[in-house]
Amino acid sequence: MATTVRRAVLTLPAAPLGPENPLPALRTLDEPQADGRAKNALPHTLLPVRILDGYGRERRSTDLDAVVIENERLRVTVLPGLGGRIHSLHHKPTGRELVYRNPVFQPANLALNGAWFSGGIEWNPGPGGHSTLSCAPLHTALVPAPDGGTMLRLWEWERLRDLPFQVDLWLPDDSDFLQVGVRIRNPHERAVHVDWSSRTTVEEDAHTRVLAPAEEARRLGDPRGARRVPPGEEFSAEYSYDVPDGARKWVASLDATGEGLVQTSTGPLRGRALHRWGTGTGGRNWQRWITEPGAPGCMEIRAGLAHTRPGRVRLDGGGELSWLEAYGPLAADPAAVHGDDGGAARTEVADRLEAALPRAELDAAYEAWLPYADADPGERLAEGSGWGALEVLCAGFKLPGTPFEEATLGDEQTPWVELLTGGVLPELSPDAPPGPTLVAPHWRDMLETAPAEPLTEYHLGIAQWHAGDLAQAVRSWERGLRSATSRWPLLRCLAVADQQGGNPGRAADHFAEAFDDLCRGSGDRGPAWTATAAALGREAIAALLEADRIAEARSVLDRLPHGVRERGAFRFAEAQLLLAEGQKEAARALFDAGFEIADLRPGDETLSEVWAALTDDPLPDAYDYRLRQGS
Repeated sequence: MATTVRRAVLTLPAAPLGPENPLPALRTLDEPQADGRAKNALPHTLLPVRILDGYGRERRSTDLDAVVIENERLRVTVLPGLGGRIHSLHHKPTGRELVYRNPVFQPANLALNGAWFSGGIEWNPGPGGHSTLSCAPLHTALVPAPDGGTMLRLWEWERLRDLPFQVDLWLPDDSDFLQVGVRIRNPHERAVHVDWSSRTTVEEDAHTRVLAPAEEARRLGDPRGARRVPPGEEFSAEYSYDVPDGARKWVASLDATGEGLVQTSTGPLRGRALHRWGTGTGGRNWQRWITEPGAPGCMEIRAGLAHTRPGRVRLDGGGELSWLEAYGPLAADPAAVHGDDGGAARTEVADRLEAALPRAELDAAYEAWLPYADADPGERLAEGSGWGALEVLCAGFKLPGTPFEEATLGDEQTPWVELLTGGVLPELSPDAPPGPTLVAPHWRDMLETAPAEPLTEYHLGIAQWHAGDLAQAVRSWERGLRSATSRWPLLRCLAVADQQGGNPGRAADHFAEAFDDLCRGSGDRGPAWTATAAALGREAIAALLEADRIAEARSVLDRLPHGVRERGAFRFAEAQLLLAEGQKEAARALFDAGFEIADLRPGDETLSEVWAALTDDPLPDAYDYRLRQGS
């Protein structure tokens, strides 16, 4: 059969994403290098992106828009509204699912900005980690494929690095391999550092073996350096393979029969890595958390621009970086794959890959795709954000193949269009929370020359904060307070500045005053107010507890809407308050009754710490999400 591309609907039990957190993401980022040192590959903050933490754990049957690419050999299901995720890669002759096909859509706090979901193949532009676009819609359209057929184009503006990217997916007729063309462009005059990882979730059991063309791998943060990846580790671990520069780039996950998935690419995508949750209680609980009880275990194999994760490469102004990836089935001799001779196992997989998809053929496919990367999109299947259109409107960028049209500008971009064209931000309703802030240098310059109204000072301070000018940011927020009608947005910014500056007492003062101001507002207490109250209240309670101001923390919790207080995060806050009030039995009762913190993040051990303060009993398995040895 000829390759077809068609719309479809995928129905899954799904937890709604919920609203964005309306508070700007001011807290600085920190993540270790592969050798355990602090790194600077991440930006100072997540700005201008907002945090996604409004999801829960209750799932209901939900229809998700999908696009299916299919030929005689493969059927590929893509979710344009969720980061362009490949949900399924089904090999029709064997009936085999080549990737882990998650039976549910359950957001969890693993992306840089919060919400992420497990399964399939994901595209991660921007700084290291799961992309801020993991759960975001991408622009999606049909374009001509190099073989005369049709391919699916996904594109968007990655806001942390301020760059456009595209992903082109196509299936040559009768091919066992999905081909993926990726391009990142730098339309600015300045050089930038870019990151990329293509991440594939695959099933894992005791017999699964992951292989790459490397004799050794480096565990993130392990001082022992490179070593062979041990099977079935108890604790969560991440490895970057030491792939030689001249070797063909590939990674394969194979089961007991020697069958599974292989991913390969042309030169620029040179890194390969593996993440395992581990076999301990915490790892098992995290795997249950991101799917459903009874689902098979899973792990993640990665392909990236650098040998280590996280890693980045320089992209000069006006330059672009592109490559071709291929995903398909591989069948190898199980005795060789699972034998003790690692070199023989790698040679077996490399030989089978060369027979199935010769390296020269992949290189030729890349050269054939390049002229089509600029092809104008045809039929539109989905629409992404308007942020790219705003940047194109501002700078006049010419980006053939990835149009960011003014028609995609929406309500979030409207104030910034007015600033760009008129030099002034429009007035905001006193009871409405401020919209997102733009922090790139050209927007900061416009804010600095705009009239010094409270809303302008609020946005200017955030842009200055992101740029590392913390003292000037505080001065801008303090100026804005002098005439602000709605004071809580500025007070909250000052509270975070106090926390970052090591002044918990003054931070508690500002948080308490901010929450009081929010509650005094006379506007509609609808979903937007509730989202703001939940986000601000959670931060205020934590700050007040840290300052040992228990009664004020209790007052904040008591003023939250009932539905908010019933959420797992606030049930846990209630337990912390009861503990601080000396009511250990009541706090223990909350644990015994059960709760789930929907946005629990790996590495956060607050649950176990509070439990240890309550009792000498072992931490119940239901609350054990610890991933490190000795925890």
